[in-house]
Amino acid sequence: MTARPTSWWQRSAVELGRAYRRGEVSPLQVLADCLARIDAVNPRLNAFVALRREAALAEAERSTTRFAAGAPLSALDGIPLAVKDNIPSADLPTTWGSPAGREHRPAQDELVLARARAAGAIVVGKTNVPEFTLEGYTANPLFGVTRNPWAPELTPGGSSGGAVAAVAAGMVPLALGTDGGGSTRRPASHTGLVGLKPSIGAIARTHALPPLLLDFEVIGPIARHAADVRLLFEALRGPHPADRRSLAAQAARTPLPPRLRVLYVPTLEGAPVDAQIAASCRAFADGLGARGHTVDVGELPLDLGFMTGGWPLIGQVGLAWLFAHHPPWRNGASAKYLDMAEAGRRVAAAELWQVLETVERLRREVAQLFSRVDLIVTPAAAALPWPAAEAYPPEIAGQPVGPRGHAIFTAWVNAAGLPAIAVPCAPSAEGLPIGVQLIGPYGSDDGLLELAAAIEASGGQGWRWPPL
Repeated sequence: MTARPTSWWQRSAVELGRAYRRGEVSPLQVLADCLARIDAVNPRLNAFVALRREAALAEAERSTTRFAAGAPLSALDGIPLAVKDNIPSADLPTTWGSPAGREHRPAQDELVLARARAAGAIVVGKTNVPEFTLEGYTANPLFGVTRNPWAPELTPGGSSGGAVAAVAAGMVPLALGTDGGGSTRRPASHTGLVGLKPSIGAIARTHALPPLLLDFEVIGPIARHAADVRLLFEALRGPHPADRRSLAAQAARTPLPPRLRVLYVPTLEGAPVDAQIAASCRAFADGLGARGHTVDVGELPLDLGFMTGGWPLIGQVGLAWLFAHHPPWRNGASAKYLDMAEAGRRVAAAELWQVLETVERLRREVAQLFSRVDLIVTPAAAALPWPAAEAYPPEIAGQPVGPRGHAIFTAWVNAAGLPAIAVPCAPSAEGLPIGVQLIGPYGSDDGLLELAAAIEASGGQGWRWPPL
């Protein structure tokens, strides 16, 4: 574990809240410290693409006044927060990483952001994303390439790459990401963070951008510590009448038992996994056994064959629909995404319907699987971070892979609607972070957060600062 932080920008969100209540520091002082950190390191990393400096300072001053009066709004009051650039915000551009969104100004905040503001969070700015958040790295024609605080020549992953870079570099303690196929969990694993992909509906969504990935995409809290992820999740969760999935999620909270039946899955269908990742994640699974849980190692007993052909169709059809029904997003979109949309336009309705039917079957099958196991553990990503300007690693463990070769472990979880959390395990020999993914039954978000916090507290890898 690392030594106690010496600067306020290094403190966890939970620590900051305690310090505010004790009068040790004010939200205004902490925000000033974070802004100085942003000025120092963001030019090298390109995590933030828009700041609301003056407005945030004014909000921090109001938060400082509330604490002085003993009347904070919530445990999130005064905590600096980064927001991913695909979450609509009324007072900042929401470009979605595309030239088409350069002038896009949403009429109102997305619900999740409105809840964060109502709880007193200090929204610092927007973080970089790949165009239309459909890539596993972070670069776009508007803002360029985002880099990994652990090795700036490498990617932090995507699509929440700006969010994780901001948190891992100490610019903010908390970030809002989204996860439609692994976009909180894989970037968190590449930067040593904790990233939660909640159950579908656990965090209600209204006034969001048009959906490209059906209901697979959810809001995902990101932080350096499990307790901080929980703090943000608690402030954001809960139903809203306009999101019927959130009403179902409210009724489906499922605890995890104290002694878990764990299935560790080292790979899917023989896909290559980096040797250091495989060894680190297997050691993590063995550690669960040492803590008294029952751990079996084996294959995932689900038919995921549809992911190879069906997964690309979803994004293609989503873009085709977006450009047809929201034409401004087409104007200025990069050629790659225009081509994807054209491919989606040619997809037969029956072909898409089959994908939807297969997803429904998968959701039934995972419900049956979780009657036999309590927790599924996999690597969070199959590859270590690769060069920052490249969309994906062309090889893993000496074998050629395609664009989703590094992402094999995460997207099926989105299709299944399950909660999952990425936590750090032992790093590579070069010191690069490695993450492991913990997957629970639908509604077990609280149990996963409790498990992640317990592992961290009992000597798990936990947070360590990058040599930035």
